[in-house]
Amino acid sequence: MSANQQQLRDGFASLIARVGRQWRRAVDRRLQPFGLTEATWLPLIHLARAPVPLRQKELAASLVLDGSSVVRLLDSLEAAGLIERREESADRRAKTISVTERGRAIIDQVEAASLAVRNATLVGVSDDDIATATRVLDVVRRNLADQLGGEA
Repeated sequence: MSANQQQLRDGFASLIARVGRQWRRAVDRRLQPFGLTEATWLPLIHLARAPVPLRQKELAASLVLDGSSVVRLLDSLEAAGLIERREESADRRAKTISVTERGRAIIDQVEAASLAVRNATLVGVSDDDIATATRVLDVVRRNLADQLGGEA
């Protein structure tokens, strides 16, 4: 491997992490007037976009968080009236999480802020470049999932 190739690979992971942090900060900044941070808006988005109501364990996996962190997060979201937990089976521990009407209104604001950040961020980036970057990042994601035993 050439020195230039090594230099590109060395900076790649750092760049991904930096861009991810900046992107989330930009969305957080847009959502400050609503009192939202990534810790509150990200789980709401996952719940709203899920095709069926999620259970706590499924939400934790989609957020790549441990169960105890999700319990505290859900307690906070429930106390704010943004979600509710419902028993859906004989197993009382297997509760599904539903977004409330108030939570849906917040999600609409989050989606609008996210769209505004995305549009401003991707100015000057071609669809071909986005497709290439998406393919590359998906390969990286799959490789990391393989290293983590299937966690995607």
